[in-house]
Amino acid sequence: MSEIVVHKFGGSCLREGKDIDRIGEIIRNSEGKPIIVVSALWGMTDRLIRASREPRYAGRLVQDLIYQHLRFAPGLDKGDFSDLFEKVISGISDQLLNLASGEKSLHSENLILAAGERLSALAVAHRLRDNGFHNSHPVGAEDIGLRLKGIGRAKEIDIHASKREMDLESLVGIPILTGWFGEGDDGNIALLTRGGSDHSAAAFANLTKASKLVLWKDIDGIKRLNPRWGIETPAISYLGYGQAAELSMHGTPIIHPATVLPLIEEGIPIEIKNFHNHGSEAKTTIGPDINNEQVIAIGCQPGVAVITDDKPLSSELLSDIEYFGITPWLMNSTPEGMKIILPMDDLHHIESKITGKIVFKTAIISIIGKPRIPVTHEIVSKNEYGIRIIVETENLHETIRDLYQSLFSLQDCR
Repeated sequence: MSEIVVHKFGGSCLREGKDIDRIGEIIRNSEGKPIIVVSALWGMTDRLIRASREPRYAGRLVQDLIYQHLRFAPGLDKGDFSDLFEKVISGISDQLLNLASGEKSLHSENLILAAGERLSALAVAHRLRDNGFHNSHPVGAEDIGLRLKGIGRAKEIDIHASKREMDLESLVGIPILTGWFGEGDDGNIALLTRGGSDHSAAAFANLTKASKLVLWKDIDGIKRLNPRWGIETPAISYLGYGQAAELSMHGTPIIHPATVLPLIEEGIPIEIKNFHNHGSEAKTTIGPDINNEQVIAIGCQPGVAVITDDKPLSSELLSDIEYFGITPWLMNSTPEGMKIILPMDDLHHIESKITGKIVFKTAIISIIGKPRIPVTHEIVSKNEYGIRIIVETENLHETIRDLYQSLFSLQDCR
């Protein structure tokens, strides 16, 4: 049997019907046995979130969902998957009615949100069949035994439980798997945090012993610096698992922070390639960490909250940090006091439990690699992947540009 290759296509790869035809071209020209993981169609999850929060105003949503998915996959409502299509659509209607009646239910909300991935898998499988891939078929991650660590919402997939429970025999032909959700610790559906479909794909790569995972994006790879800062930089050819995880926590939203976790033990590589230029050799490969003396990349996350107290970290505050899935950049606690540094956007989740002092800083920056010049900003921490610094400035763009130019050759700036 040929080696398995897991291909993940996110919402940015599903903007219009012909994008599914492009998926077919990629699969036709790729080596190995393909397993496909999909996100919801572009913009669909945001619409479902709005509907679940304001169900009284979601009257047109169901008809819009039908129209949108039939536009991507004409005949879906009359083809091989018509019964499944009708079941998902009816399920959305039922759960919206539950919420509109005033019943606050995380379970209902999760079922509505997961429907975006279910409908996407149906649309992709149907159109691929029309393109000659007659053995393509949709597969719900929850239905075949993917287990998540948590109830309702989860930070990561439980690989060990999934290995015990997963029905790998259902992955015949070309399976189109749903990302982002699975079965939680209570036996009900649970969702990962936003962007978690990449983590789902990595878990499937582990569980199927794939030779590699390909994440199809709308870029050529991970850049040295996020283009939002106004500097065009080259793509990074190779990142270690730890470096990629560190960079993903600092304003580089190419991969989810938990993506690499299922792949490290097995050494399965990730390739990040451009969906709209799939014949190009340009890509970023992520694999085992190697010793690198050079600076590889800069990540920056604006908006930092620094929390300090002359008392140790309370169990209530720690519990809330874990419950809301917050990943602090620094969390130290001793009998003499504690210090936490985290994204400002996460502060509202735990602010009521904070008794100490909160100071806001402009940004936290992670320098991936080993800088050969002195860093004049406040150093938060150092590890084997690089250093984290806090900056306080009135012009973050200029500070980032100056830092980049001091760490990299000017010939890389265009």
